[in-house]
Formats: sequence, C-alpha cells, structure tokens
Amino acid sequence: MRDQLLQHLTDPTAPLRADTGTDNQPGLDAEASRLRAAELFWVAPDMTALAVAAGDQLAAARWASADRPSPSGLIVFDGGIGSFDSGGVQIPVEAISWGAEDGALGIGLYLSRTRLAAEISQLGTLEEDAVPPLVPLRSHTLPITPEPVAFADLDPGIPTMVATTLAAAWALMQQVTLVDRRPAPADKSTARAYARRQQPLPGVTIVDLRRAYVPDYREEEGADPAGRRYRHRWVVTGHWRDQAHGPDRALRRRQWIPAYVKGPDGAPLLATEKVNVWRR
Repeated sequence: MRDQLLQHLTDPTAPLRADTGTDNQPGLDAEASRLRAAELFWVAPDMTALAVAAGDQLAAARWASADRPSPSGLIVFDGGIGSFDSGGVQIPVEAISWGAEDGALGIGLYLSRTRLAAEISQLGTLEEDAVPPLVPLRSHTLPITPEPVAFADLDPGIPTMVATTLAAAWALMQQVTLVDRRPAPADKSTARAYARRQQPLPGVTIVDLRRAYVPDYREEEGADPAGRRYRHRWVVTGHWRDQAHGPDRALRRRQWIPAYVKGPDGAPLLATEKVNVWRR
C-alpha cells in the first residue's frame, strides 16, 4: 500500500499529482519523503478501539522523537478511528503518517480506497487505477516541545480525535505488557516484486491488544433462570498514570493502567455510543 501510494505521489502524470495545484506540490513532496522513511504499523481492531478510548482521556501530549515509536511512520487503523467534518460531510480517517517537517512534526491523514469506493457506491464506480490504496485527505503540523501541549492549544484545523488517538497509540504500543508487536512476513507476490527490483523487503509491524482476561461465563445482570451467557466482548476502561523511570526515577512517562478486552474469545466487540461515533 505504501509503495503504490508513493508511485501516485511521485509520478507527475498520476491524477493525484497532475490534478493538484502548484501551491500544494511541496506538501506532496514532503509527504512522499515521510513515507519513504516510514516504519509501517498495522493496528488490529481491538487495539484501535483501545487507542481511541484511551486517547479520549488525554488532555495533552508531546510529539518529540522520544514519544514516537519511530522517527517517521505510517499507521493503518483497521476499521478506522472516526470522522471529521468537512463542509458538512463526515470524512473517515483510517491511516496517519508522521515525520519531521521544518522543526515540527508533519502528519498526513488518509482514507482507504476500499472505504472511499463504498462511500460513493451510490453515486458511481470508482476508477481504481487512478486512485492510490490510501487516499490523502489533508496534512497538518504538530509542535515539538519539551513539555506536553494541550490538545485545545493545537491548530484548530487538526481533528481532535486524530491527535488524541495518535498520541495514545504511540504510548500504548510501547507498553510491552499491554500489546503484542510482531513482524508480518511478506506474502510471496510482494517478496517476488521486491526481489525483481533488488530492494530489501519492507518491515511491517502488527500491533494487537494482548489478551489479559479469563473467559467469564457468569450470568449477565437480569439473566433468566436458565442463565444467559456473555455474547460479546468490551473494553474495560483504564486510565493514564505518570510512571517514574530513568536515573533515580526522576523522569516521567505516560503509562496506561490497565485496560483490556473482556469477554469470550471470538465474540463481537461491543460498541458503546462513543465507539459508534468513532466508527462512523
């Protein structure tokens, strides 16, 4: 997905490049530069739900190198993290890129081609060859500061749920007791394509929520005498704590305590009212 997106960003004849005004060409160059250096992350649905829920409890965040899982990155949230309003239209966000940009942190927001095709299916058919697998929506910059910056003090054009979810995902994926991070092997067609180009295989990291529950078969509240069983999973809400670390434990870093998913394995994840908003 990243490589195909780069082709659309760098080919002057591609619609993404050819149909973009001259004022926006430097922004496309900056995005291409970030993507070339990006470490790749795919976030599983349970971890996505937790990142959105945890981010909603954050009031501020830092965007420095020490706070990121990699200097540059592209993170795809399976199922998306929510939508922002653009002229009365709700635009879903499913991926975010990040990287250094003129002393700040540049981020790019993306919608998948699959989601775009589904959204406009009633209006017509998407010409997929002319559209990258990740569709750029907009870009912003975040300040790099020694102290956390309140989300309320960021550029008001940045969707709050994007900033809060990204900050939470960065913190959560670096907690080895909470998440599983594992490399995803390349499929055979991808491996052959890279071999033909004499390029090393790209590394993709899968970020998933570590199981931290024992299946609970107690009767639900209000169950009938026969005993209904749990038929769904849900996120047990956690909280953030400033964890001491470093020399003499004098430094502090955000630590999430101790959210997890509860319920029978394989059951659907229960969507609360907030999750419905995030998934729209």
